[in-house]
Parts: sequence; structure tokens; C-alpha cells
Amino acid sequence: MKEQYLESIHLIERLHRQFLEVVKGELDRLDVQDVNNVQAVILYNIGKDELTVGELTNRGYYLGSNVSYNVRKMVENGYLIQERSTHDRRSVRVRLSEKGIRLHDVLDGMFEAQADKLEREITSATDLDGANTLLRRLERFWIAAMNFPVRAAY
Repeated sequence: MKEQYLESIHLIERLHRQFLEVVKGELDRLDVQDVNNVQAVILYNIGKDELTVGELTNRGYYLGSNVSYNVRKMVENGYLIQERSTHDRRSVRVRLSEKGIRLHDVLDGMFEAQADKLEREITSATDLDGANTLLRRLERFWIAAMNFPVRAAY
């Protein structure tokens, strides 16, 4: 079981890196040079919402990157609008600009085309639902594991 467990961990990491390469390829094809693949995924996940940087972090809309830095770069490049919250002046909220909405729509079209091709050539929605169920269980296992660390002898 240990070998399968470790293989799953490595596969999840590789899949995420490969996904980011697919996004990078699409940005390159569009000649979009002022946003990187991680920023594009953050932008896509913001969608129609208005969020704080903390909410982006808590929702897991990034991996292995500095959310504050990426948000600042997307604001500087015109993809996000940053405004102080009307309810809490200490909090800053971000939402997509018109430029951000255009990129979001392009990415949404790419994901739609990929999903269609995936369903035609690789697997079904039912199979993906099963995989997602397993991944959510693994996620809950890791969250719970933070509360009961296993102590190995050194």
C-alpha cells in the first residue's frame, strides 16, 4: 500500500505541473506575456467573485506561489481591480477587470474544449466523479493527519 500511496502523491504533483504547462501553452499561443500560468489559474478561479487575498488562499486557488505577489502583478497588468472593502477598511478585495474577464472567457473556452475532448476520447463524467471522490477523501485524510502526526523512531 505504501508504494501505491507514494505513487499517488507523485502523480498528483506531476498532474498539477502538467496542467500548468497546458495553461502556459495556451497563453503562449495567445501571445499573452503579462500574466503567467499560475496567475491565469488564480484569475480563472476568481471568476465573477470579489475576494480578499485571504479568501483566495483559503480556497486553495493557487499552489506553490505567493498569492499577494501574484495579485499585485495582476493588478499592475490590468487583470484585476483592487479596492478597499466597504465593510472592513483594513481588508482589500479583488475582482476581474474587463481585461481579466476576457482572459477568463478564453480560459473557460479552453477548459470546455478540453472537457469535451476528454469525454469523447478518454473517460466519462462518471469516471471523473469517482476520481474526484477519491481525491476528496485523500484531502480529508491529509487534513485529519495534521491533527494526529505519526511519530517515527529516529
